[in-house]
Amino acid sequence: MPDINFTAVLIAFAVLLISLTVHETAHAWTADRLGDPTARLLGRVSLNPVVHADLIGTVLFPLVAMTTGAPLIGWAKPVPVNVSRLRHQRRDYAFVAAAGPASNLVMAFVAASALALIPTSSMAGDEVNASVYLVFFLGRAVQLNVLLAVFNMLPIPPLDGGNVLSALLPRPMAAMFDQIRPYGFLLLYALILTNGFDYLVGRPANFVYSLLP
Repeated sequence: MPDINFTAVLIAFAVLLISLTVHETAHAWTADRLGDPTARLLGRVSLNPVVHADLIGTVLFPLVAMTTGAPLIGWAKPVPVNVSRLRHQRRDYAFVAAAGPASNLVMAFVAASALALIPTSSMAGDEVNASVYLVFFLGRAVQLNVLLAVFNMLPIPPLDGGNVLSALLPRPMAAMFDQIRPYGFLLLYALILTNGFDYLVGRPANFVYSLLP
């Protein structure tokens, strides 16, 4: 049985839970502001992780991945959006879809800025102190939020990037594009299990890291 650093696992899980919660809240809040109260009426405009958590995607898969070294896969319950209630349906749906990844980029920037303010002297020596855990928390927050933002903006439905692209395409092209939606998860699994993940997610994520403080 491999050695498991349970403190590191718990910190990483907390970061993922917070990141997914803010991501889904951003979708719900944006939809509400643009005219669709569906998510708000269901209690989804909330930073309470319980209302967004999916037992399999938010708890089971991430914990298994973190304790086995498998690729980290996680998700929360999708926010329901009634497009017909948005004031400018296609344009506003693009904003709603983009709000989640945008919130992850904001969190990554805030975490990176906070990390840059921590003096390296506080990490000196062998003694484990609060600064060590804070640095690890912020580092994971930067890493996970950048990955979540880049991965979710892949132009593959049902990811946010696929929804943004569908909303921006002319209607006939959007209808053709949406035909791949039932096969989106198969495309994602193929991506994760091949070098495509490095090209389409890893390298863009590294570019985003280079822009952060």
